[in-house]
Amino acid sequence: MIPIKTPEEIKIMAEGGKILAEIIKELEKKVQPGITTKELDRLAESLISCPPKPWAKEDKIKCSFLGYKSKDGETVLPYPACLCTSINEEIVHALPSERKLKEGDILSLDLGIFYNGFHTDMAATFPVGEVSLEARRLIWATKKALKRGIKKIRAGNTFGDIGNTIQRYVESQGLNVVRELCGHGIGRELHEEPKILNYGKRRTGPEIKSPRI
Repeated sequence: MIPIKTPEEIKIMAEGGKILAEIIKELEKKVQPGITTKELDRLAESLISCPPKPWAKEDKIKCSFLGYKSKDGETVLPYPACLCTSINEEIVHALPSERKLKEGDILSLDLGIFYNGFHTDMAATFPVGEVSLEARRLIWATKKALKRGIKKIRAGNTFGDIGNTIQRYVESQGLNVVRELCGHGIGRELHEEPKILNYGKRRTGPEIKSPRI
């Protein structure tokens, strides 16, 4: 079942999203050769406890990932960090470590916060110093695919329309989508319905409907 948020709940989540985006911007400034992903994780934790915006009171915000344990039993131990830091060929959910970033790497930062009763979660990929043309093209293409997918989120379309749009664009660029992972809903729980695939067929899956206010 897909949880439906009230306008008030959506407002809270929007506020949390703004705080999270500010934290990611601060982390991006530190993505450079020589820094370890563990240092970035410590910085993320400090930014969550003392957010960069004065209107974000620290007693309202917690790290969503720290201590998280999956409900399906696949994760044996609670997640021990605030950030997921995936370098180069690592797809997602890699642990921060003492590994130093090198010139030419690309780094995906994945972070979630719990604000006033609701989770928000985002990921972004950044170049480390000067990177190859291929790496830049990958980052550009994935951003473009995201924007195209977002444009399909309107009443009357289906979740399959979103996935199909992403898949067709990515494959048109000579790339492939990862089929073992998907997007997901978020709210009072870190992972909620619906699941949003990065591939699919048009006019399949649940239909997107206008909210009842």
